[in-house]
Amino acid sequence: MNISLDFDNTYTCDPALWNSFINLAQLFGHTVYCVTFRFPEQSKQVYDTIGKVIGNDMCYFTAYTAKRPYMQKRDIMIDVWIDDQPILIDAGVNEGVV
Repeated sequence: MNISLDFDNTYTCDPALWNSFINLAQLFGHTVYCVTFRFPEQSKQVYDTIGKVIGNDMCYFTAYTAKRPYMQKRDIMIDVWIDDQPILIDAGVNEGVV
């Protein structure tokens, strides 16, 4: 199963909880991605935290575009989205969000 974990106000609210979740999910053979609405230029905090757990190559920065189409363009199909703002999965700035 491919799992997307949002960064701001999701992972950042309780990194210890999410790190445990990530480790358990990986133990059971699942793949965890960090898909954030941030721009790539805002990657340092992401790489210094969740990136150390899942690997920087598993962190994706949509630059304020909708998350699902962004990942689909990269041939990555997410099965489960964990996000404090689920509207951002299918809508971005161009769609009038934010």
